[in-house]
Amino acid sequence: MAESTQGGGRPDLASSPAEKKAAARTLHDTIEPHTKTAGKWADDETGAVVKAFDAKDGHGWLTSTAVSKAHKIWSEQVQNLANRLAGDEAALRYDDSLLTGTDVEVAGKARKVSVFDKYSPPQAR
Repeated sequence: MAESTQGGGRPDLASSPAEKKAAARTLHDTIEPHTKTAGKWADDETGAVVKAFDAKDGHGWLTSTAVSKAHKIWSEQVQNLANRLAGDEAALRYDDSLLTGTDVEVAGKARKVSVFDKYSPPQAR
């Protein structure tokens, strides 16, 4: 993306509908799948380490248990990241409709409390 200062003065902020759609598409088509692929690769490799250090004759290495526990926490973090990416994608895709809906709702509520609704001009005689 070209450097931009729109949207609060931060560079590279996707602020136009086209930029938001492109960012959402990149999240969906590239970043989310690559994150899941990397997580799967780590699952396979970690499983091999756990198995290699596991008990074979009744005496295993403590490393096996430690790596297994660390991997469980890491897997949860990868899942949290994947969920966050999906949430960011959804926010980018639906941001305009959400803001438009909010604007319409606020305008409707503001109109209901107008002081001019009770005002009636003097009538000509």
